Amino acid sequence: MKASRLMSALILLQAHGQLSERELSERLEVSQRTVHRDMEALCIAGIPLTALRGAQGGWRLEKGWRTQVPGLDEPELRALLMTQPRALGDPQLAAAAERAFGKLMAALPVSMRRQAEAMRERLHVDHTGWNPSSEDLSMLPVVQDAVARDCRLAFDYTRADGETAPRTVDPLGLVAKGSTWYLVARTTNGLRTYRVSRMQAVTVLATSFERPAKFNLGAYWRESTAQLQQARQSYEVTLLLDPQAARSMSTWMDAVPVESRAAKIPEGWAVLRVRFENEEQARFVTLGFGPRAKVLEPKQLRERILADARAVTGESEQS
Repeated sequence: MKASRLMSALILLQAHGQLSERELSERLEVSQRTVHRDMEALCIAGIPLTALRGAQGGWRLEKGWRTQVPGLDEPELRALLMTQPRALGDPQLAAAAERAFGKLMAALPVSMRRQAEAMRERLHVDHTGWNPSSEDLSMLPVVQDAVARDCRLAFDYTRADGETAPRTVDPLGLVAKGSTWYLVARTTNGLRTYRVSRMQAVTVLATSFERPAKFNLGAYWRESTAQLQQARQSYEVTLLLDPQAARSMSTWMDAVPVESRAAKIPEGWAVLRVRFENEEQARFVTLGFGPRAKVLEPKQLRERILADARAVTGESEQS
């Protein structure tokens, strides 16, 4: 395990030239103390590494020094084939990746090349899924260029509600989720995520920007998607409840008392803001209380519950 980690650290330094112990610990998923010991072990082994002190310090590999990367073993080859270019949904991306993949295959020893070809014949990736959606990735190459060169980006963006407006951002990274690509960027209002297929008239500006020193794209994406998932599982409703219903709701649900602008609140009744998992749960629970519960907000839920009550009694809206 240590030998594999040392080789990974060496390849990282070979690719970047210089990295801090914090950067190495994040990429290798070990402590900075372990990184320091690994660097000392590499120095003892004769690898030309230099320790740099200060705020911009870290470890530097002597310029021009190269190591021969060992050939792929069978598990590594199998893992690589599982992420083959067929998994890409965009034809242009798939074609470019296929060319690069072909060069790698050509460099493999004959025995491993035959094994790889046999694996590919036994693996098919259907990127469309059961609910296919068409993603316009025509702007992706331009966005990639801006991300790679740390240049500001201007574009027109169409939101989910159909509204289109211009944006100027600092592009920090790209995230591929299935066949959908997202741009994570810094704006005047903080970090935002944009769906590349909704971007038009993309222009790479001549002005560059300085990346946030501690920004981690993977960590940001995990945090933001977790927040999104939590928001989707949360549906807040303001209810007016009689005393017994209020006690029951407070016992079984996440409910807090709030002030209300309602003109008339019956004596003993309470106004609670209740957090449900979704609208369906809110409808089910509220209807169960019958006349002991009234929806104050949101208006859409109030109208749906009224329609449900009319359907139960057989009353038409015109009656």
